[in-house]
Amino acid sequence: MFMSAINTSATAAPGLTASGVVVIGRNEGQRLVACLRDLLLQRRPLLYVDSGSTDGSPEAARSLGVPVLQLDGSRPFSAARARNEGARALLLQQPSLQFLQFLDGDCIVAAGWLDAAEAALRADDRCAIVFGHLQEKFPQASVYNLLCALEWRSPSGPVANFGHLGGIMMVRRSVFEALQGFNPNVIAGEDSEFGVRVGLAGHSARKLDAPMASHDANIHRFSQWWTRSVRAGHAIGQRAQLHADDASRDCAKERRSTWFWGLMLPVAVVMAAPATKGLSLLLLAGYLTLGWRIAKFRLSIGDDRREARLYAFFTVLAKYANGLGLLKYQFNRLRGRVRIIEYK
Repeated sequence: MFMSAINTSATAAPGLTASGVVVIGRNEGQRLVACLRDLLLQRRPLLYVDSGSTDGSPEAARSLGVPVLQLDGSRPFSAARARNEGARALLLQQPSLQFLQFLDGDCIVAAGWLDAAEAALRADDRCAIVFGHLQEKFPQASVYNLLCALEWRSPSGPVANFGHLGGIMMVRRSVFEALQGFNPNVIAGEDSEFGVRVGLAGHSARKLDAPMASHDANIHRFSQWWTRSVRAGHAIGQRAQLHADDASRDCAKERRSTWFWGLMLPVAVVMAAPATKGLSLLLLAGYLTLGWRIAKFRLSIGDDRREARLYAFFTVLAKYANGLGLLKYQFNRLRGRVRIIEYK
């Protein structure tokens, strides 16, 4: 059904490699062009999935000879849907692929990453997902880009916290199909939710100590960062709804933290202010303690003092946006309908 939207003239030769690449994007412009040009040099089967771009992205991809799948706009767009449909389309073209590399259209794959990821998956049959270090291309372009760069810092080795897992990863094809891919109903945090299900199924995930890709966050306004933080709160709510009560306890702690710091405490302080003649405002000092704890942790994983203070300040501030996102998820759940939350 979806094959009619694909230009297959540039499909790579069968059997050329063990992995294929699914790139997803929406209005990424020249970032997408740079991403695809680099991938064409990697000589892997490649497919670009477009979610309703209005900037000519599909045409730009086709002009490079890259097969394109344009999603039907009659159904809601999401990263999960784009990756799932892209994987199915690529596997129809290349049925012998063992591994699937998922990539966002604003990224450039690091030299040697695809070979390293394939080798790691071949070396450990239990491992279903590998990813590596993601670098922000322009961390000094804005404080928000720098925050993204700090957010992506996490230790190498076996993954215990699937919150560290992003959408850029290489996945074992057999496990991906057995678990039916990403949950199409999860509009944010779908990558981490998939990782949780991988773990529950008895497989493992690993972060390799190797560069994976560079990423252009392209966040330059506070409103973009705020919306991204609302989106994160929505993801916390949805992931907790799905898995907080199973063996993974996914996002149970994060949901409690968001309820308390992002909603309950500020509401209680404001409501109690008249009766306490403003003394309840002293409770807001708790945010100073929270920030100190976050900064101390960031220092322990290698941030310098400026980075740790910056990360702590914005993490505390984000609690309010996360709280709004949590409420938004609850509203969407009652309504029975969700839409992607775009921040750029």
